[in-house]
Amino acid sequence: MTLPPVPHLDDVRLVVTDMDGTLLDADGHVPDGLWPLLARLHEAGVLLVPASGRQHATITAAFPADRTPGHADLVVIAENGTYVTRGGTTVATDAVEPASVAAIVHAVRGLRATRDGGAVVAGLRSAYVERSDAEFLDRVGPYYTDLSVVDDLLAVDDQVLKVAVYDHLDSATGPYPALEHLRDDLQVVVSSPHWVDVMNHGVNKGVALRRLQSALGIGAAQTMVFGDYLNDLEMMSAATWSYAMAGAHPEVLAHAAHTAPSNADHGVVQVLRAMLDAA
Repeated sequence: MTLPPVPHLDDVRLVVTDMDGTLLDADGHVPDGLWPLLARLHEAGVLLVPASGRQHATITAAFPADRTPGHADLVVIAENGTYVTRGGTTVATDAVEPASVAAIVHAVRGLRATRDGGAVVAGLRSAYVERSDAEFLDRVGPYYTDLSVVDDLLAVDDQVLKVAVYDHLDSATGPYPALEHLRDDLQVVVSSPHWVDVMNHGVNKGVALRRLQSALGIGAAQTMVFGDYLNDLEMMSAATWSYAMAGAHPEVLAHAAHTAPSNADHGVVQVLRAMLDAA
């Protein structure tokens, strides 16, 4: 596909990218072509920030210090905006009340008779699951580097950032309807075809991004955002230069200013390279 318009490098100070379905390739890896671009962005004074529903430890592992210029100051928006760090130091967290965690877990347990899935209680220290079978752990493992199998999710002693619910068939028709009754008190978001994230109201990637912009003195006109799914919608509104990946959810495609090549075609890399080469 023809590459979309790109801003002039001098006008950009912040690049924020989702991971799964956006930056990561079809095999779930950071494209090799990104690393030399990170060096060029760093030299130009542009900050690249991963913003994902993934666990903080999983995101940081994808950006090793020896390949990430400015790693000591790396900003990470994790767990769909409920956990933000800069240089490994916590900037913001947003914890779900224990009673709400219990309500989510009970609802997910009720699905087990008819759906193949389970809950992941995403804590500050680790993520926790009750299912220990290899098939389920294989589905969860790529997103949660620090993962503990426990007998009872309701007995977890940790600050809970969100509860992620996996469904083997379709998140929109399985766990989402089963959790809709909690929407008065909690935010229930379909974050991918197989995942639903439940967290406090008023917390999302877009809120985290706006707080970061305010702290850095960066405006929407100086920000590029890349995303592909419903949990990226709020980020799109925080950037003049918003890009939905080809094949993204229809609502994201409609909301974004531009369409980038798909993640399988390394669309984020292509767009950033075009901007850097044009400078």
